[in-house]
Amino acid sequence: MRGYVKRVSQKAGKLSIEQLRSLLDDMVSENENLYSILESLSAGLLIVDNNFILQQTNTLVESRLPFNIRTDDVKATSVPIWEILEDQDIARFFKNCKEKEITNCSDDFTTMTSGGTVRFLTITMTPLMHDGKLSGRIFLVMDITDTKNQEVILHRMENMANLTNLAAGMAHEIKNPLGAISIHIQLIQKALKKARENQDILPEKKFVEDHIDVVNEEIEHLNKLVMDFLLAVRPVKATLELKNPETIIQNTVEFITPEFNKSDIQIEFTQSSLNKKILIDEKLFRDVMMNLAQNSLAAIKSFRKSDGIFKIRCYIKDNRYIIETSDNGCGMDSETLSKIFEPYYTTKANGTGLGMTMVYKIIKEFSGEILVDSEKDMGTKFTLVFPLPQKDKKLLTSESE
Repeated sequence: MRGYVKRVSQKAGKLSIEQLRSLLDDMVSENENLYSILESLSAGLLIVDNNFILQQTNTLVESRLPFNIRTDDVKATSVPIWEILEDQDIARFFKNCKEKEITNCSDDFTTMTSGGTVRFLTITMTPLMHDGKLSGRIFLVMDITDTKNQEVILHRMENMANLTNLAAGMAHEIKNPLGAISIHIQLIQKALKKARENQDILPEKKFVEDHIDVVNEEIEHLNKLVMDFLLAVRPVKATLELKNPETIIQNTVEFITPEFNKSDIQIEFTQSSLNKKILIDEKLFRDVMMNLAQNSLAAIKSFRKSDGIFKIRCYIKDNRYIIETSDNGCGMDSETLSKIFEPYYTTKANGTGLGMTMVYKIIKEFSGEILVDSEKDMGTKFTLVFPLPQKDKKLLTSESE
């Protein structure tokens, strides 16, 4: 149709009124078809010129992106698109594409609806070409919330599959306290029976109190086991958002530094050169970093009196975001290393054996992986690996391990 209209337009002066009317009807019909196609897309559509001034949209995009004015407002077509967006992260994305003259890329974002619901978006940009020249950009805005939520459900089902192991560990742990309670109650019962047979003369007060004290201690122990078990089996309630992990790590480092310095332990934090975000829950991620830091602190203090060091390193490799923590503490033998994520396994006198289990569950909830490398008397390194929302791997070539 486009070629036909172009050829006819060159001969417009020779066409009759009827022929021109027919041509106009054909053009109107084609325009309506194109408009229907745009409105039928399952993604929001934005078309901008080389100055990132809005040229064309479909209706769906307004339900995807938080605009501060309607896209059919006169102002919307007179200023760069980032000036009419409420979300600052998305606005910076558009502005960065313009300033760096990027023509192909994709990035993920989280937005908040008026009802307080978090939505996940993927914005993909491709070049708009006209007669072989770049005339603007085409942006597709896709809502991937359902996909993300499905991933969360799958991870939670995987966590629930581990419930059998947790229950077996719990059953094993409660045997000893129950056995101790049973023995001491039997001793009290025997003492009372003997007293009745001996003119109701009770044994020494301290004798009974000692047994009751043991029973109370074991009941308290059982209560703690039950509470820890409930914590371990409860699904992780993560509110996933795109966050910069290095900002959270920096805040955590500032918080723990006084405690580490008090023990003459140095902290080194090496950040990546790229300002990337990953899909995490800020509070739970901070809990993970605190747990790893406290484990390293204990390992270093138990092994050396000076020259202790705890390192955190962030970098991007193979389109994945990686966080490494390492220390020069006591390290672990092969048996401890093989059981570190098992529930109720601990080498600490007052440990619950659930700390690293929770770390593992949280990292899995973030669709990540956690690896550990350790050697006795040589230290320990944990590696956290997360998928990057960024789809364009070419943008990551500037970063290496």
